[in-house]
Amino acid sequence: MRSLFLSCLILMNFACFAQHKSFKVLAIYENGGHHVEYSKRAKVWLNQLAAKRGFTVDYIVNTNNIDSAYLSKYNLFIQLDYPPYGWKEKAVKAFEQYINSGRGGWIGFHHATLLGEFDGFPMWEWFYHFMGDIKFKDYIATFASGEVKIEDSQHPVMRGIPAKFLIKQEEWYTYDKSPRPNVKVLASVDENTYQPNGNIKMADHPVVWTNPKYKARNVYIFMGHSPRLFDNPAYTKLFTNAIFWAVGGKL
Repeated sequence: MRSLFLSCLILMNFACFAQHKSFKVLAIYENGGHHVEYSKRAKVWLNQLAAKRGFTVDYIVNTNNIDSAYLSKYNLFIQLDYPPYGWKEKAVKAFEQYINSGRGGWIGFHHATLLGEFDGFPMWEWFYHFMGDIKFKDYIATFASGEVKIEDSQHPVMRGIPAKFLIKQEEWYTYDKSPRPNVKVLASVDENTYQPNGNIKMADHPVVWTNPKYKARNVYIFMGHSPRLFDNPAYTKLFTNAIFWAVGGKL
């Protein structure tokens, strides 16, 4: 009986260890501009989560050092408010290979869908397809609150999140078309709940999605402007779920 008890205890400890296996995250963020306060708060929150859940995070503010060898050290790449343009050529190739071959997971926020010609840079065609064949069109510069509604409550990224939750301050990008035909939509914003109301709308407006055509587990989460997002339990739960789902395929 004692032997059986010890065996069960060992198995339980192993299962616990497997669930909390350490992994490495690389997070890139903009170290300036009007999104810097979000990035600062995100770093504090991520560091706290990493310490609690047993993983590590390294931060970079440009793509200068990114190549295949550099990315091979990481199980997850987080794009915190960092656009898909102005990347070094070697970083572009390394990132495409990282995602195409499923070497690690990816989570992108907010600026990751600034797709088009910006600051004199051409559009990154591969990233355009990765994000569902969409181009940035407009945004609510004066901000609005809006209600996000979950469309796939069974997806691991959405587990434990209310069916609807309020985002109090966001820019709400619009695109030339909905990405829905080309991605798996997990959540959308109800434009009828905008306060204040306005005319910058899409009708069908996904805000969280994944693209199953790519080998890497990937999640795009539009909301990522205000540092106050980290006071929203639904948002932090979404972020946490995304981390552990996206990295899950590599542990």
